[in-house]
Amino acid sequence: MSVTAKNAIGILVMSYGTPESLEGIEAYYTHIRRGHPPTAEQLEDLTSRYQAIVGGVFPLRENTNGQVAALQRTLDELAGEGVYVCYQGLKHAAPYIEDGVAAMAADGITEAIGIVLTPQYSVMSVGGYMKRAQEEAEKCGIAFKAVQEYHLHPELIDALSKRVKDGLERLGDMREEALVLFSAHSLPAKVLEMKDPYADQLLATSAAVAKAAGVDKWQFTWQSAGQTGQPWLGPDILETLERLSSEGVKSVLVTPVGFVSDHLEVLYDIDIEARKFAEERNIRLERIRMLNDDPQYMAALADTVIGLANGRTN
Repeated sequence: MSVTAKNAIGILVMSYGTPESLEGIEAYYTHIRRGHPPTAEQLEDLTSRYQAIVGGVFPLRENTNGQVAALQRTLDELAGEGVYVCYQGLKHAAPYIEDGVAAMAADGITEAIGIVLTPQYSVMSVGGYMKRAQEEAEKCGIAFKAVQEYHLHPELIDALSKRVKDGLERLGDMREEALVLFSAHSLPAKVLEMKDPYADQLLATSAAVAKAAGVDKWQFTWQSAGQTGQPWLGPDILETLERLSSEGVKSVLVTPVGFVSDHLEVLYDIDIEARKFAEERNIRLERIRMLNDDPQYMAALADTVIGLANGRTN
């Protein structure tokens, strides 16, 4: 992307990344495993998960591309064309975070802001993205600022609360007794020893969305824990559904407040795995629509970026 205005500020939009095709899954998985190739069994398991969702890996990459393009349009509308120029940087797939910074440098960008497509901060997630971006920016002589979190931005909360209301409507006669189950990607439990704000921010987002949606019956759970042999934050969503079944709960609306787009952890872990698990226990499971390139979500991102550029703390 070429810079169209003098002194444009580069916006590095970062996310986890996903392979572009089924053929790219092994390289992607190897990068996640820090250069250690997956076993044949591990590769088969991940591949089967991608194959199980409609469209395989392709719509997942398109979602991220669409979010970056939509943020660019929103920034152009709010600040004028060429004031901000968006670049993409992925953690585990090309274009990598370092590629995004290199593209900025090639375009002559000297000032940049990084934002991750994850509203809540953790040193293990957002912190890791920013560390890589900061180190690469310093090498390229780019002054770099980082958006730490935006988990309580009014536009984000409003967009999510509307989705909760819509999701409850889909439950029809079961809506009055439904439990809203907020979820987010688990992290290794050792993060608690670091006094990391991740869990508290997720609860804050959940409480704010529940209040805005007029919901009293809600709980929080974790999902998508890694298979590392180490303890991860819990309880997992399947454990929570098992408990809710024993308590007589018949309908739940899963609200993944730690995720902002349709990807594997949503389309497989919730829509296929968790839904099947719930149905086997006579629980009806619905899920809110994901934000993807929703205008309100884009407004939250753009406002946060512009605020930081103008010296407002986030």
